[in-house]
Amino acid sequence: MELSEVRPTPIAVGTMIHALAENWWLILLRGLCAIAFGILALVWPGVTVMTLVIMYGAFALADGILALIAAVKGGAPAPRWWLALVGLIGIAAGAMTFLWPGITALILLLLIASWSIVSGIFQIIGAIRLRKEIEGEWLLIASGVISVLFGILLILRPEAGALALISVIGAFAIVYGALIVGFSLRLRRHLGQGGQPGRGGSVPA
Repeated sequence: MELSEVRPTPIAVGTMIHALAENWWLILLRGLCAIAFGILALVWPGVTVMTLVIMYGAFALADGILALIAAVKGGAPAPRWWLALVGLIGIAAGAMTFLWPGITALILLLLIASWSIVSGIFQIIGAIRLRKEIEGEWLLIASGVISVLFGILLILRPEAGALALISVIGAFAIVYGALIVGFSLRLRRHLGQGGQPGRGGSVPA
């Protein structure tokens, strides 16, 4: 099989960026949810494991649902499979926190780490697919890289537990959310420009 056969076609990529741009507000809400989670994690007085479980579970569910809607809304979802997977992973992680009675700080930390690494990888994949169609894709790449590095950091310090790393978790969520917000605003600007490719010129046939 030739390499050209597995590369995303210009039409598919153009459809993906157009659908994402039309749903920029869903991406914006994802970023705002992450920022809200981060702020709550940092300022909540005397946060307990149960409190953190509820906050993270709510964030992961909201992020997953918004990502999944953004992936399937606005035409065929096939070009946005990576975003759909991010959504499904978020929903699964959020559901596990609520359905797992007596979850420990260690298990919660490993769950957050796994979500961060897997979702970060898929966001990097999505950004690479978008890089020729829109300026500002580095925001999505940066959010994915930070997410992966954050997950690795948590795995390297499992003995600390989620509560001991609450400041790190909160700071990550705020930075991650800010990058997602920035990407959503870039999508909005792309839509305002009539959906023209961000690198200049038209999409080749």
